[in-house]
Amino acid sequence: MAVASALSFGLLAALAAVFGTTAWHTVTDTGTTAFSRFVVPVILLALVVLPLVPARAVFRSGRRKGRERLTAAVPAALALLGGCAVPFAALCLLLVYAD
Repeated sequence: MAVASALSFGLLAALAAVFGTTAWHTVTDTGTTAFSRFVVPVILLALVVLPLVPARAVFRSGRRKGRERLTAAVPAALALLGGCAVPFAALCLLLVYAD
């Protein structure tokens, strides 16, 4: 469980770094409209936070069934890892096929 948690948070940190840099460049660029200065950081933040939502739901479901904290955390860590892999794969595809 520790490996899955560390790997998922590493993937989230990589996504946050890349998306944060992209959002910073979008916000500070001179030819950007006010709408995109607001929307792009919000969308990128949502992509980083989104994997935490199903992991929290899985953890709370395990706790409601009366499981111990560590037993409920294993499926949540795996859900977090799976949720982080999808945006990270999308980021890799963007980097590979970007012009």
